[in-house]
Amino acid sequence: MSDSENFEFFSKLKFDINGLIPAIVQDASTLEVLTVAFMNRDTIELSLAKRETYFWSRSRQEIWHKGATSGNTQKIVAIKADCDGDALLVLVNPQGPACHTGAQSCFYQSIFSETPSGSSQLPQFSETVDQLVKTIKNRKQHKPEGSYTSYLFTQGRDKILKKIGEESAETIIAAKNMSKRELTSESADLFYHLLVLLINEGVEIGEVIAELDRRAKKRSPEK
Repeated sequence: MSDSENFEFFSKLKFDINGLIPAIVQDASTLEVLTVAFMNRDTIELSLAKRETYFWSRSRQEIWHKGATSGNTQKIVAIKADCDGDALLVLVNPQGPACHTGAQSCFYQSIFSETPSGSSQLPQFSETVDQLVKTIKNRKQHKPEGSYTSYLFTQGRDKILKKIGEESAETIIAAKNMSKRELTSESADLFYHLLVLLINEGVEIGEVIAELDRRAKKRSPEK
């Protein structure tokens, strides 16, 4: 960013009396809100230069590079200011959980969630998948003894692909048997092993969702 562009960008921002501005961090692929932190002019400039998120820690009164110790950095895709210039939206590709608790997002504690009339009480798909992905990634990193997931990662790609083949066949058989319960169970097994494969190959589930979204937008409305 040139000096003139730099000046124009910062001239639109409204920092508080402490020189801070709230930054809403959002997953660029899933659009899930990951956290809310604060930035000042220095951390914005660092974030723009490094293409990773840097914040100002109000408790420690120092610059905080997200993921400097945990490795859970956030690669910046875009930074936007709101219409009043008093808040920032930072779109990122997260390289791990955003929350210090290990949760994918800091917003995991539900205070109120209205269930539409007639809808089922099934768990939210995205929440379940996020938690499962987090667990699988943890197994890959630490490989605890006795874990089946750890075993798959230790055995490698060929073993994972073999399991996907087996689970695919069992899912087909369940469907042919017209057993809803069996099909549900085998589909869950297949989905789990597919997630293991994606993580083993370095593909984020958000990338798959984004591809599905891209394809959906390409389809013309039915007439």
